[in-house]
Amino acid sequence: MNIFPLIIIGVAILIVLSGLVTVQQGTVSIVTMFGKYRRVLYAGLNFKIPFLEVIFRKISVQNRSIELDFQAITQDQANVYFKAMLLYSVLNNDEETLKNVAFKFVNERDFMSALIRTIEGSIRGFVATKKQAEILSLRNEIVDSVKHNIDDVLEKWGYHLQDLALNDITFDEAITKSMAQVVASSNLKAAAENEGQALLITKTKAAEAEGNAIKISAEAEKIAAQMRGQGIALFRKEVAKGMSEAANEMKTADLDSSFLLFSMWTEAIKNFATDGKGNVIFLDGSTEGMNKTLKEMMAMNTLESANSVAATSKKKTI
Repeated sequence: MNIFPLIIIGVAILIVLSGLVTVQQGTVSIVTMFGKYRRVLYAGLNFKIPFLEVIFRKISVQNRSIELDFQAITQDQANVYFKAMLLYSVLNNDEETLKNVAFKFVNERDFMSALIRTIEGSIRGFVATKKQAEILSLRNEIVDSVKHNIDDVLEKWGYHLQDLALNDITFDEAITKSMAQVVASSNLKAAAENEGQALLITKTKAAEAEGNAIKISAEAEKIAAQMRGQGIALFRKEVAKGMSEAANEMKTADLDSSFLLFSMWTEAIKNFATDGKGNVIFLDGSTEGMNKTLKEMMAMNTLESANSVAATSKKKTI
């Protein structure tokens, strides 16, 4: 039995099978032939020429991340420590892009070293132009500056910077303590200013309230005084009217008007004793004192009568 054909068939099958290549999802394979770039194998089952075509490198097109930990110095010579997370990926699946990824660097480690040093250098260059007090508020500006500076370089390498997250920014312990003291003093100053403003507002409102109260009280006192004056005037008017009428009646009855005055005087003394709040009332009870008082009262009565007659005559003339 001749087995030579079977051997040839078996060898041919093995050669064909050795040319079958499976590329995993999320990766591509760069194929070279005699050391020269040949083509790209994408995810799935592919075939390469056995013994002639060689897989030079497998490249992941998935997103990848690395952590960075480095130091920078500000314009005012303060040390700043950064902890960052870098997210990057292959720019796209184009052939030229994949060729750049495969052949720009000798190996993956060299690429990672160049990427890290480029990003650290970009951040250090930005931080060197800023002062220590500004750094914490410029987190987004630092990221934007890094992306702007290295995007072109990464594209030439076939990569794209997806994101740069500055997870932690710290300073030397002495600087941290001094910053905390500055913040604390600023807070105390703001609290004192707020307390002063509140006290000023309270005092102002209290003064306004007191002024309004005094104003209202004075207005009420003014109105009360006016009303008291009107009452006194009305009372005097009615007293004068009553005295005039009583005097006319006594005159008609042919009685001396001094009797009326004497009666009013004694009535007044009675009211003093009844309604007065004092303990002692001093009166001139001598004959001369009583005579003087009656004369004054009669003079007032005479004046009132003259005014009444003049007013009556004026009305009749009109």
